[in-house]
Formats: sequence, C-alpha cells, structure tokens
Amino acid sequence: MINTINNWILKIKKHQFLFEELVKRDFKKKYKRTILGMLWSLLSPLMTLLVMSIVFTKFFGRNMPHYTIYLFSGNLVFNFFRESTYGGMNSLMSNSNIITKINLPKYIFLLSKNVASLINFALTLVIFFLFAAIDHVPFSIRFISLIYPIACLILFNIGVGFILSALFVIFKDIQYLYEIFTMLLMYLSAIFYTTSEYSEIAQKAFYLNPLYVYITYFRHVVLDGYIPGIATHFLCLFYCLAALGLVSAFTLFFTSPPSKMSKFLSREVHLPKREVRLIIFWAIISPSSAL
Repeated sequence: MINTINNWILKIKKHQFLFEELVKRDFKKKYKRTILGMLWSLLSPLMTLLVMSIVFTKFFGRNMPHYTIYLFSGNLVFNFFRESTYGGMNSLMSNSNIITKINLPKYIFLLSKNVASLINFALTLVIFFLFAAIDHVPFSIRFISLIYPIACLILFNIGVGFILSALFVIFKDIQYLYEIFTMLLMYLSAIFYTTSEYSEIAQKAFYLNPLYVYITYFRHVVLDGYIPGIATHFLCLFYCLAALGLVSAFTLFFTSPPSKMSKFLSREVHLPKREVRLIIFWAIISPSSAL
C-alpha cells in the first residue's frame, strides 16, 4: 500500500498543473453565479448549526455544557465526509470528456474533489475553533493531536470516494442509495445526541460506525480535555486502511485505457453476474490483506 501511495504522489507531481487546475475549477464551479461566492463555505455550516441548535438544544442539550460545540464538532466531521464522498462519486462521470480522450491517472480527478472539500473543511475548522473560544472552551496543546483523526478521515474519504466513483459508473442507482445511506448514517453518528443513556453494549456498537469514531475523537480532545486511548487510535487507522484496501477490488477499472473507459462511461459495458460476485468477494477479503 505504501508503494501504491508513493506512485500516486509521483504521478500527481507529473500532472501537477492539471491537478491544480482541476482543484481551482471544482472550487470555482461550486460558487459560480453566487453573489457571496466563497463566503458560502463559511455561512452554510453556520446556518446549518444555527438551525440544528434551535431545534435540538431543547430536546438533547438542555443539561449539556458546550452543547453548541458538541453539535458543531459532529456536524463538521460528517459534512466533510459527505462532501468528499459525494464529490468523489461524481468525479469520473463529471470528467468523462477528458477521461475518454486522454490517458491520465483516474484518481487525479477524485483527489482534486477531495482537496476542494478539504479546503472547505479547513475554513470551517477555523470557525469551529472561534466558536469554541467564544463558548469558553479551554484551549490546550492537546489540540495538535486532532491532526491524527483528520488525516485518517481524509484517507477514509478517499477510499470511500474511489469505491463510489467506480460503482456510480456501472450502477447509476448508487447515487440514490447513497443519499439514503448518508441520511441513516447521520442519525447513527450521535451528532446531536449523546450515547450515555444507551446500554453498554449499544454504546460499544456505535464504534462500528467509522464516523462516530472520528467524531468521538474530536469531542474527547476539545470538550472532554483528554486524548483518547490506543483502542480509538487503532479504530481510526483500521477504518481508513480498510476503505483504502477495498480500492484494490477496482484496480483494473481505474487502470483501464481511455477506449475501454469510454465504454464504461457510455454505459455500453454490462458486467456479468460472475464478475460482480468476484468484485464483491474481493472487496470483502481485501481489507485483511491491506492490514
């Protein structure tokens, strides 16, 4: 896996100009024909936070100190995941006119989407710390440890984006299924409620959700005043490696030449059931080989 990542970096350097232009294009396209432009990257999460605070504080945060920051941290991580993976899912289809004509590494288009999402996340993170200061959350050197879950989350988003982008080319319905899945995931990530009222078994079951692990890491550091233990660090790493490991199931797809990619993107290729079963089987066993 390390060799693969090094190859990615070398190829990105080789196509650095194209990569930078793709990031600029994605960022400009998002705010094209808007009056406020990039300000929406700050206003949008703030307006969402305001609405959620008004709605949920009465029900869940009445007796919870710093509930706004608790809510903001969950929303911050979840929105970064959703924006990155949605962008990744559409990365190949939205650039089909380039992919079908020029032999380029396909992951460049997906990574450019992730970088654009990362910029938005970084801007929102600044606002998050500003709100934390206003809410009298004590700042500490331990905040530097947030680099670890953020790095794992970035890799996790890339892995999920890779899988979704390949599936979206083959199965158009995946975008509608993913909308339902992300909505369900939001409610299972304890963004606006605590898990303390659940049984011990139920609380442990929440850790099966990768986003809950990353959100909990944030909250322990910022709100609870301590860095999580080895188990949480292991889960952060495990989930991002598992997501990247699943990408190996689609290696042949991402290395396809433009002529073959044009058939995929034009919906002319229909995978036999046997190949679909093989892809699913390899996707299940590949995380163990990645670790």
